[in-house]
Amino acid sequence: MISLDVQFGFEGGECINCVSYCSAKGLLAAGTNKGRIAMWKKAAGSNQSIRALEGKDRWNLQAPTELEGNVSQIKWGSRKNLLAVNTTSSVVILSEQAMSSHFHQQVAVVQVSPNLFNVTIFSTGTTHTLCVDMSVNGVFATKDAVVFWNGKQVTVFECSGDTFRNAGSFLCDSPVLSVHGENLYTVEPYRVQVRTWQGTVKQLLVFSEAEGNPCLLDICGNFLVVGTDLAHFKIFDLSRREAKVHCNSKNFSELFPGLGGIASVKCNANGNKVSILVSKADGNVDSKICFYDVEMDQVTFFDFKAEKGNVREKLSSGQSIDKSVVEYPELQWHVPACHFWDQSEPRLFVCEAILETGLQTPDQNKNKTESTVDVWIISFFSTEEHGLLLQDSFPLPSSYQVLLGMEVPHYYFAKKLFFRRGYVYKPLGESENGQAESGAIKVSQMVARRPMRDFIGLGDCDKTTRDAVLNFSFYLTAGDMDEAFKSIKLIKSEDAPEQHVGSGWRLGRVPRASPVMFTSGEAVWENMARMCVKTQRLDVAKICLGNMGHARGAKALREAEQEPEQEARVAVLAIQLGMLEDAERLYKACKRYDLLNKFYQASNQWQKAIETAEAHDRVHLRTTYYNYAKHLEATGEHSLALAHYEKSDTHRFEVPRMLTEDLQALENYVNKMKDKSLWKWWAQYLESQSEMESALKYYALAQDYFSLVRVHCFQGDIQKAAEIANETGNWAASYHLARQYESQDEIKQAVHFYTRAQAFNNAIRLCKENNLDDQLMNLALLSSPEDMIEAARYYEEKGEQMDRAVMLYHKAGHFSKALELAFATQQFGALQLIAEDLDEKSDPALLARCSDFFIEHAQYKKAMELLLTAKKYHEALQLCLKQNLTITEEMAEKMTVSKESQDLSEESRRELLEQIADCCMRQGNYHMATKKYTQAGNKLKAMRALLKSGDTEKIIFFAGVSRQREIYIMAANYLQSLDWRKDPEIMKNIISFYTKARALDLLAGFYDACAQVLPPPVTAEGVWFASQTARRSTLLLLQVEIDEYQNYEKAQGALTEAYKCLSKAKTRSPLEQESKLAHLQSKMTLIKRFIHARRVYAEDPEEAVRQCELLLAEQDFDSAIHLGHILGFLVEHYVQVEEFHMAYRYLEEMQKRIPATNLSNYVTQQTIEAVHRGAGIPVSRALVPEQTCHSSTENKDVEEVADEVEDP
Repeated sequence: MISLDVQFGFEGGECINCVSYCSAKGLLAAGTNKGRIAMWKKAAGSNQSIRALEGKDRWNLQAPTELEGNVSQIKWGSRKNLLAVNTTSSVVILSEQAMSSHFHQQVAVVQVSPNLFNVTIFSTGTTHTLCVDMSVNGVFATKDAVVFWNGKQVTVFECSGDTFRNAGSFLCDSPVLSVHGENLYTVEPYRVQVRTWQGTVKQLLVFSEAEGNPCLLDICGNFLVVGTDLAHFKIFDLSRREAKVHCNSKNFSELFPGLGGIASVKCNANGNKVSILVSKADGNVDSKICFYDVEMDQVTFFDFKAEKGNVREKLSSGQSIDKSVVEYPELQWHVPACHFWDQSEPRLFVCEAILETGLQTPDQNKNKTESTVDVWIISFFSTEEHGLLLQDSFPLPSSYQVLLGMEVPHYYFAKKLFFRRGYVYKPLGESENGQAESGAIKVSQMVARRPMRDFIGLGDCDKTTRDAVLNFSFYLTAGDMDEAFKSIKLIKSEDAPEQHVGSGWRLGRVPRASPVMFTSGEAVWENMARMCVKTQRLDVAKICLGNMGHARGAKALREAEQEPEQEARVAVLAIQLGMLEDAERLYKACKRYDLLNKFYQASNQWQKAIETAEAHDRVHLRTTYYNYAKHLEATGEHSLALAHYEKSDTHRFEVPRMLTEDLQALENYVNKMKDKSLWKWWAQYLESQSEMESALKYYALAQDYFSLVRVHCFQGDIQKAAEIANETGNWAASYHLARQYESQDEIKQAVHFYTRAQAFNNAIRLCKENNLDDQLMNLALLSSPEDMIEAARYYEEKGEQMDRAVMLYHKAGHFSKALELAFATQQFGALQLIAEDLDEKSDPALLARCSDFFIEHAQYKKAMELLLTAKKYHEALQLCLKQNLTITEEMAEKMTVSKESQDLSEESRRELLEQIADCCMRQGNYHMATKKYTQAGNKLKAMRALLKSGDTEKIIFFAGVSRQREIYIMAANYLQSLDWRKDPEIMKNIISFYTKARALDLLAGFYDACAQVLPPPVTAEGVWFASQTARRSTLLLLQVEIDEYQNYEKAQGALTEAYKCLSKAKTRSPLEQESKLAHLQSKMTLIKRFIHARRVYAEDPEEAVRQCELLLAEQDFDSAIHLGHILGFLVEHYVQVEEFHMAYRYLEEMQKRIPATNLSNYVTQQTIEAVHRGAGIPVSRALVPEQTCHSSTENKDVEEVADEVEDP
């Protein structure tokens, strides 16, 4: 038996009212009388282990969800993540949502409830509770801010001391978000937006359609990785002012063919490694974690289900992929759930692996042991040298909910929520004391950190110690005991232990007891190093080189560790030991032709180097040519060097440098190559030697027009220089020539060439100095806004041609000055042009002056727009009223002041809205008037405006959402003016509104109206209405049964309901109410007698006939029972007993009192013919009615209720 626990937030004596179980999730939900939803989660594990537990131990109680009212009914939805709850006050649908959490920069945030978050700042050791007034789908924390989003809105809380303040909130439909510094990163189709905290977009990171829409974001260090819905990912460097692409877009499907899509993507702190969780076709996460090395363009993956022997696997592209082998049985049957890189250490990677559900085969279920742990935390070292090395693994402690991340030396976890009631909460495992001694409520910390295995006992150590311990852990994991020992020495404060040659191959020099021992030992270590080339044991080779004292070789081998191929690293060792043939063989074996090329160059095998570059290493072909040319130049073979400089495309600089001592050969070479760069270089050389004519020749060949103009000006041939500048249009040449003309006071020529050089500021300067006003205007219009303002000031100071000054101020965007000058000089044409560019940022005084101007010139619409722009709403409204301007929807919205605005008080704002609505009412725009009255909070006036519009659908909707008695009554009164008799839906709404308004007297009056003229027949068989309002509507419709179907039993029920309604109503005249109640009681009695007569007919026909005849004798019986029904009943009876003369007598009475066309509603044609045959009387044509389909024109009143009500 399971029960509620007060430690989880439940109250003593709290009772469970209802339960519902979701088998797919293993969740048992229960509703209590205190409005709480309790949840029990079924214990995980094999079926046998679960059955072995006690009943209460099979279920784990979770923190409750709090609602209002008594929970009477609860039910899981078909989607399995929805739970419907019925309380005494409402029906609520709860949606399952994963609690949001995040850890970054020593700040952790954990969601406690839909609007409550726990924030822990580890750098200061403080914990805060943060309440957010929106639903939250995600959270991102940094040392400066905490950001929340829900796919529609983003809210930023800035950390200010010990408090958080709202730094910005804006609308954004991005489903994901990341933060770096003061930038927010959101997504939209094919773009990532870089925003400020207030939502301003600063930069767009664009993706192509082939790359897809960004849907995944992650930041680590200064790098942002973005994943798309088409399985592409891209890395950006955020260290600069703007984000730059660090790694171009990669197609996951091409890197990992056949694996599926991207479920999650993360990068490390250096931005050179990316980890990816794979999404399978069925939506579940694959068992593989994929890794991509940016610098080496290499891909690997770790598979939790890999079998021994599957160490390497070839992809379709031919690229080799290292596939890690799972050698730990306890990790099998798990799949990765989340993964993180260390925020400062690029080698460290951690993931959380959860137990896979739904194993496919019985053998797999059999192999799954009972001791299998649900959740594992697994950390790896990831390097180019060692690949993935499993550093540590441990089960997730039971008090922790989920892994948040890691930062050396700690893992960070979110705690499970144990207790929550309102704003008070407590994590699992915390003591019962929730208050400090001072009585203040203690804020519980929902995040825990756990030290890494090798940091236990060290606490918060310094960076040097931390790096040393981390290196020790790395080398220990890699199996390199010597490097591990070397790293651990840095931690010890005392002297390091003595090093010996034979003790585990520790790094160090061989003891030098004598020269003989040293020489012998060095030879031994060298031979052992050579053996390492054969065996490819680089770990041992490092120790050998250390003991040899081969510093250069150790350095080269250390630098070679970045090479991904083992053979390439061993080849470096072979080169350092002089084993060149082995090095060449190893490079060829691993197809590292780039390194083979370098090897050939270093060993002076240039021909082989060139052949290798031309055949296999073309990316380094030009570099090879260049290096060979440098080698040939050094050996004095200038002709061959020249040819290879040309092949390397460096001849423009290297050949002139090489031939500097042989000018004739250099001139011949320049003339031979016909290269513009060489011609220019040679012309510059000749100019330096004062050979101007030759220099001009080569400048012309090089098409260096600036140099041509410069030399001609130097020679005094300024006319020739002007011809060249005009013909070519070269900006530099034109500028230089303009300077020359200016120095010679030829102002017009100088202005001309400054203009051709696009140096408008210099041209404007000359025009101002020399009063060239006409040219000044044209130049200013072509120049920058600053130059336009300077020119405008010039015209303004002169006091002439003020229209030009106004135009220039306008073009430069200096509207205030342009308007001021236009008003001062009465330039109304310019004023109209300027007014078109004014907006809400303009000076309100200027806007008002412009509006006055337009009013004076009868341009009221333009004046109206300016008044609205200046936020002079009352003046704009008065202008509308005075000039009878029609208020459009756009104008009305501009006049509407938002609630957040500080321009008007709330009272003034409502008054303005009502004035707008009044104006709309006068103009007949009732829908707009309704909207503005509603915004002003005056729903009664809004309803009156809506009633004038005659929009029935909106009237019904507005009454339903307003929930005010007066509005209900107004809506019902309006609906009565419609043809409600032909529309049962309108009838139902009338009854519903009167009922909700508790206007029972008006409802009774409507019943009376229903009784006057009955609606068309509507059958009610098989219909069930759950609500009281719908049932009353049905009762009205049932009265039709009296007329068409003689169903007086249902009519009796309808009259009973009317009697109850009228008896509850509070009328002005109690006597009148009693009279009407008596009248209703009389009608009910008559109908009851007629029902009794029809029921006893089968047993006692004589008694039934007697009762009917008595009813005919009653006064006003036809107010309750149709005459035709009684007479028809008697005719049918006498036909059955073959007393045709009596039947004919009653038939004659029917003919006198009922129109012939309606006789078929009471007796059939066969009965009429039978009566005439039995009585021996021929059938009259007047007695043969035309066939009608329920078209009775006789509508008797069924009931009488209250009098007509007055409009409240």
